[in-house]
Amino acid sequence: MRLIIGVLVDRLLGDPQNWYHPVRTIGAWIRWWEKVLRRLLPADRGGELLGGGLLCAVTLLFSGGVPALLLLLAHRIHPVCSLVLGSVMCWQLLAAKSLRDESMKVYDALREGDVEKARYAVSMIVGRDTERLTEEGIIRAAVETVAENASDGVIAPLCYIALGGPVLGFLYKGINTMDSMVGYHNEKYEYFGRAAARLDDAANFIPSRFSALLMVGAAFVLRMDWRNGWRIFLRDRRNHKSPNSAQTEAACAGILGVRLAGDAWYFGKLVKKPYIGDDSRPVEAEDIVRANRLMYAAEWLGLVLALGAGTVIRLIW
Repeated sequence: MRLIIGVLVDRLLGDPQNWYHPVRTIGAWIRWWEKVLRRLLPADRGGELLGGGLLCAVTLLFSGGVPALLLLLAHRIHPVCSLVLGSVMCWQLLAAKSLRDESMKVYDALREGDVEKARYAVSMIVGRDTERLTEEGIIRAAVETVAENASDGVIAPLCYIALGGPVLGFLYKGINTMDSMVGYHNEKYEYFGRAAARLDDAANFIPSRFSALLMVGAAFVLRMDWRNGWRIFLRDRRNHKSPNSAQTEAACAGILGVRLAGDAWYFGKLVKKPYIGDDSRPVEAEDIVRANRLMYAAEWLGLVLALGAGTVIRLIW
């Protein structure tokens, strides 16, 4: 019930910008502990590896422990309080509407013919440099973001909530937030962020693949090209340094019949990356809309499967 309510509220409200969000608190916790650990431990490889491991431990303790304590207290007050609080937590863990709204800002700007506005809008949702992006590059970046975040922003938290409620969902969110803050391959985080990056890879290994399969299933329901989505998924799902990032991108690229990824600029440096998908046609602004339709359909399909699996497990036990 909490998961259903959370999905529905996210569909209606998304993530209002001026409202409190627990991920900001998790982010502040991570940033504070990073400063403390860097100050206490040696600034060599061993010290940074140890610091990164300790950061993972305190982040997991905080991101899982606080929701568990709050839900326990709410349940002691009244089961309805627990239901309301748990539903709010589920809503805050999902980011489907937020992802859709932010990517559609890019679409709206392109429809207005304002490439600079579109470039700024896409800079808010991608990690790459956007100053050099052409209109085609802007569209590709937006589609890739929807495809990739359909997994870690929507399907993965949904799966973890279905398995272990909001507590497991927040444990996942803590891992994901930590990776987004310190899991970089650069001089500052090469060793300190290694544990966070490896933990995030492990947490997303199954959900990313499940998300890609849901996308192919969603394409079948929407009467899109699910066969090509399946073909490109099998062929290109490893075309990324991360073991997980290309899974949903490959499925989405195949379903839409476009080519994604390729070389990109990060922090002023050109990073060589393989392509995902076939260059059957140029990407177009409407592909952002199509990617969002896929993302939403995959979320609802995932919800149905999660509820069905939960029912079967309860019947068995």
